[in-house]
Amino acid sequence: MSTQKLYAGAKLREVRTRLGLTQKAFAAKLGVSLPYLNQMENNHRPVSTGVVLALAQEFGFDVTELATGDAERMVVDMREALADPVFAEIDPPLADLHLTASNAPNFARAFLELHKAFRQTHERLASLDEALGRQDARVEASPWEEVRDFFHYCDNYIDAVDHAAERFASTLDGDILRNPPEALELSFTDSAHLRQFDAQSGQIALSRRASPATQRFQLFHQIALIAYEDLLEATLDLARFQTSAARDIAKIGLANYFAGAALMPYGAFLEAARETRHDLEQLADRFGASIEQVAHRLSTLQRPGAKGVPFFFVRVDQAGTITKRHSATRLQFARFGGACPLWNVHRAFETPGRFLRQLAETPDGVRYISLARDVSKPGGSFSAPTRRYAIGLGCEITHADALVYADDLMPATDQAFEPIGISCRICPRRDCHQRSVPPLESRLSVDHNQRDVLPYRVD
Repeated sequence: MSTQKLYAGAKLREVRTRLGLTQKAFAAKLGVSLPYLNQMENNHRPVSTGVVLALAQEFGFDVTELATGDAERMVVDMREALADPVFAEIDPPLADLHLTASNAPNFARAFLELHKAFRQTHERLASLDEALGRQDARVEASPWEEVRDFFHYCDNYIDAVDHAAERFASTLDGDILRNPPEALELSFTDSAHLRQFDAQSGQIALSRRASPATQRFQLFHQIALIAYEDLLEATLDLARFQTSAARDIAKIGLANYFAGAALMPYGAFLEAARETRHDLEQLADRFGASIEQVAHRLSTLQRPGAKGVPFFFVRVDQAGTITKRHSATRLQFARFGGACPLWNVHRAFETPGRFLRQLAETPDGVRYISLARDVSKPGGSFSAPTRRYAIGLGCEITHADALVYADDLMPATDQAFEPIGISCRICPRRDCHQRSVPPLESRLSVDHNQRDVLPYRVD
């Protein structure tokens, strides 16, 4: 049994503030003295077992949130920020980053915001350099990054939108394509557009070329924009996006979230996931969804008090660029660039229609089981282009018994786990045969009289 002490002062203060309680009232509810609570909130003492139990009993608090949440993501983000050459002489130990993320999360966020502002300024200058004909130009920052961070730090779970979608789904009578709500004017066309809405007539037109799963998803998306406009706008107000472009993009993301949650309502989907042991094909068939929609939905099952298996989810294109990403696990994807080339998601294009399985270990020693599969999307006609993607879905190996895909892989020897990383620029592995660029936080040695797999040695 682990004897690691739990310091969660910032989370305790957040819970108390959310409940609107003074320290004295909160201490009384938890059955501790005021000085003891003050020491716990300032991380001078660890959270005791009695306090953990009181949080669960008095407030129905999901105690797993004390040890999870933003901290792991912020540690990864700070590591990547500190890998910037501007910090070449600064190398804080990992323990210091964990302490900062846990004890001073607002300071950690401020540091990340400051580094992001510095990087964006540098990129703007690099763009100017390009205009002047100089070298080493970079691409200017995009609002997509701001939106991606919003969902990233929400754990990809938006509670109000998820509950609203679940309530809406409970009012439906069977398949929405066959029995749409009476207020909807639904039609199907041969248009190349997946979805079109005429605000004057109130008619929603869906493309016949799209699969039924895509048609359902697009219909739910439009319903979110029509019937749940106030909820989406209120959520966007709370997010406080810095640009109107980011807000507009985020609104699409929230409508997509509603669509996925309505197509696969939380309670029913969580129960089915556990019953089928997360068999993606069975879940897709049961809920009339696509494999990608099911995989993405599995990564959102983080409702307090009713959490599912914490999964990571990613989608990459043929160039290896990450187009969707989320992780409820300790595995965090690089904010910039592609995924580790040793990860099985890149091999999915070679085996269309099949699930690839991989046991993998990251440099921090955490082990995962990972699934990968191609999700090519035909254009609907001979001349239309096919969009080709691959998705990856996985969880820590401690949850392997909940996955049907792990049955003949476990127990596994140490040699069964392939070494993977986050991205080459921050991966500390010295002997990786697939390394594309040197790690920014390490010094290199070059021997002109010797050549190994790499033309340099990582010190």
